[in-house]
Amino acid sequence: MSPNTHRHVGQKNPHGSKVAPCLAVFGTASEVGKSISATALCRIFANLGLRVAPFKAQNMSNNSGVTPEGGEMGRAQIVQAEAACLSPHVDMNPILLKPSSDTGSQVVVLGEVFGDRRAQAYHEDCTFFFETACQALDRLRRAYDLIIMEGAGSCAEVNLAAQEIVNFRMAEYVNAPVILVADIHRGGVFAQCVGTLECLPPDRQDRIIGFLINRFRGDANLFKDGTCWIEAKTGKQVFGLVPWYRDIQIEAEDSVVIENPVDPTMPKANEFAVAIIRLPHISNFNDFDPLFRVKGLKVSFLERVRDLSFYRAVILPGSKNTRRDLRWLIDSGWAEALASYKENAGYLLGICGGYQMLGHKIDDPEGLEGEPGNSQGLKFLPVETTLTAPKTTTRTDFSLKGVKGKGYEIHMGKTIRMGGHPLFEIHSRNGTACRDSDGCASPDGHVFGTYVHGLFDNPQVLQQWLSRIGLKGYDMNEHSGLAFRDQQYDLLAQHFLRHLDLEPVMNAVGIEH
Repeated sequence: MSPNTHRHVGQKNPHGSKVAPCLAVFGTASEVGKSISATALCRIFANLGLRVAPFKAQNMSNNSGVTPEGGEMGRAQIVQAEAACLSPHVDMNPILLKPSSDTGSQVVVLGEVFGDRRAQAYHEDCTFFFETACQALDRLRRAYDLIIMEGAGSCAEVNLAAQEIVNFRMAEYVNAPVILVADIHRGGVFAQCVGTLECLPPDRQDRIIGFLINRFRGDANLFKDGTCWIEAKTGKQVFGLVPWYRDIQIEAEDSVVIENPVDPTMPKANEFAVAIIRLPHISNFNDFDPLFRVKGLKVSFLERVRDLSFYRAVILPGSKNTRRDLRWLIDSGWAEALASYKENAGYLLGICGGYQMLGHKIDDPEGLEGEPGNSQGLKFLPVETTLTAPKTTTRTDFSLKGVKGKGYEIHMGKTIRMGGHPLFEIHSRNGTACRDSDGCASPDGHVFGTYVHGLFDNPQVLQQWLSRIGLKGYDMNEHSGLAFRDQQYDLLAQHFLRHLDLEPVMNAVGIEH
């Protein structure tokens, strides 16, 4: 279908001007495919010529990124913005919760740190957060043709219905039709669909226009009776049965995808392998996606302590609670294993919180990540860190021995280098030119630390790092960064279109063709 054959009808706001309609994508549970479905719809409608924008009122994730204006928002909505061919904006994810413990989170509002909240206290402030989200959505509706709204978790959590601000309350605010995503791979897909409806009051049941069954394996013809049963039982259409895919690489939304990693096999003596320590409060693990695309390189997330001597490099990733994760490294035995690895000339890389842990000391005088105090670091790099506000959130242009790269910084700390030498030259932050440096490299060139996320999205920077750790002449995937991701968004859209009845969805939001 040509973009010229589609016309956006729009809705009227109270002042008579047109605003964009909204389509909500909710789920029967967490990790059923809401985010990936919303990403696919963003690219599908963008390819049809519509100015489409993503929106998630509240996201809970330690995977965050930085907008061109220097605001912080969830990576999932950054991915969806890229799929919609847009630069990300904090209105697309006005409330971001970054868990720092089992019961508490740092709250980011419209790109800036609002404060730390326990779960109960956050719910007590839900009116303010809901109004903030509504205002952000209003601004998007005035600027775009269509808004794809993503829900959170299960949309039928009856104990949270009065306080939640991201599912039906938001859909009701803009009168959005809802697609309900279920995951057949989990099993119990019929109970997912029918049970979710049964937990909802009639008016919210009526708002759901149909189902999308995700992650199907096998012969689709064998599920025809299942589709008929769901449609007869609920009176709602199944818009599609989307098969499992393995050849499309879309950034994962949150660390649930690496929860409880299975212990990988020990690398062989002639195998090139890199280990990433799976910290309890890991953040921005998407930094390492490009490593998994390097042919000939084995990459593993490790949670349990093991012999590291067979790994060419070990990485300490970012953390939302650096001192607590540092204590975990010590108590679990990882610190001792890392020290032995370093003594045997292993290569270590720390990013953000991992960089801070590699230093001599981390001081948190104001208790920004927990109880005030200080912690002794691993002492692998001659640096000391003080956790201070405000948070640094920048898009950063840098270079490594003449090779230029782009990344982003998100951190509360200020780190002072007492020896070694800087890792990167910094040329600009948030579009403003500067002459600065970042990170630290040990005198022997075996330990590196940096605040810059997204390093490996730059193919030449990745190649330099691989060469430093002894991996040379390997077949690199040059389609990294946005160019590679853009290709994947098109593949995702094509995959969904092959299995999705799009016409009734378009009709539900008033897109004529």
